[in-house]
Amino acid sequence: MTKTDTVSSIDGYLRERLMPVEGAIPHIPGIEMFGNSIPVGTVGGDLFEYINFQQRYDIEARIQRAQHLSKEFVEPLRSGVAIRNSVDDHVQWLERNPGYRQEMETEYRFARSSEQVRVAEDLGELHSTAGVLVVDAQGHGIISAKIASTVHDTFHALMLTELDRYGKTTPMLFENLNLRLAQSVTARNALGIIEKEEAREIATMIYGEVRPGGHFRFVNFGHPPPLVFSAEYRKFVKIDEARMVQFPALGLEIPTDHPDRKKYYSINLRQREFNSSDLAEITLMSPGDILVLYTDGVYDGSDRQTRELLEAVLREHCRHPARDICNALLDYAVKQDEHLRENGDEALIDDKTVLIVKRT
Repeated sequence: MTKTDTVSSIDGYLRERLMPVEGAIPHIPGIEMFGNSIPVGTVGGDLFEYINFQQRYDIEARIQRAQHLSKEFVEPLRSGVAIRNSVDDHVQWLERNPGYRQEMETEYRFARSSEQVRVAEDLGELHSTAGVLVVDAQGHGIISAKIASTVHDTFHALMLTELDRYGKTTPMLFENLNLRLAQSVTARNALGIIEKEEAREIATMIYGEVRPGGHFRFVNFGHPPPLVFSAEYRKFVKIDEARMVQFPALGLEIPTDHPDRKKYYSINLRQREFNSSDLAEITLMSPGDILVLYTDGVYDGSDRQTRELLEAVLREHCRHPARDICNALLDYAVKQDEHLRENGDEALIDDKTVLIVKRT
């Protein structure tokens, strides 16, 4: 195999990993979804993925396990029986400590049992929940695709831990994902990299969860903000900025209270770790309302003229299915590339991703 063949096979592998799978589109009552990506080359730095909880995870089996543990955790370990779980292990540790009292075991077992009851309840919510992940790694090409792939793999590894422990996604997932892309002081020193060279793996990200009734709760790390198109007024509606919390791109900002903060470079030190109050919320109020997620190859989130042109596209196609609306926006973005080429601005052409969430 030649070097060209090797690069081509890597491109193909990464492209397949980063492109959405249509068969994974979640089915949420009252919601229609469709998204797609168009890389500049054979592979790009955009990643879009549906998180179909019902398809990806065995929710019922997880609920049954949580219910089983909730009962097992409250049962004292019989003499001579091997440790069954983490609760038994911790109780044995408690017993070895001075000041141990029998009620400590009872209280601890009840607390851990109730956690599993809650896990089972939260897992049940996933039957009517869909996640969407949009990542835009800086630049385009195989290096950007590698960065996006890192975010993808880290996200899914952390998701398994979240569902095991909490039965849902929590702010800790995003704090750990943010740390994964932060720049290690030790690694940088070992490589002899100068901080001013800004040799970072930069990626923006939006992850959100859609529920019946058009409720969308999300976290935004440096990504252009979502757009909401009103079917009634046939235009984009203004969103309360107080509900649009946004952090810098992944890895750029470490909280001051994080135990490992001195081990990573940070452009600023955030005052605290990420928590549930930092999640933004949008609700599609009426049938036909449309939520648009996108990357800056389509719109950078700030140019007024481009926003008006996108609004015109949506006005023309808003009554169509989500797939057609998505494709119309991508077609518009691809046509804009011709103007960039005519003006000699090919370097400004970027990967393009659009996700449409439409309330039916």
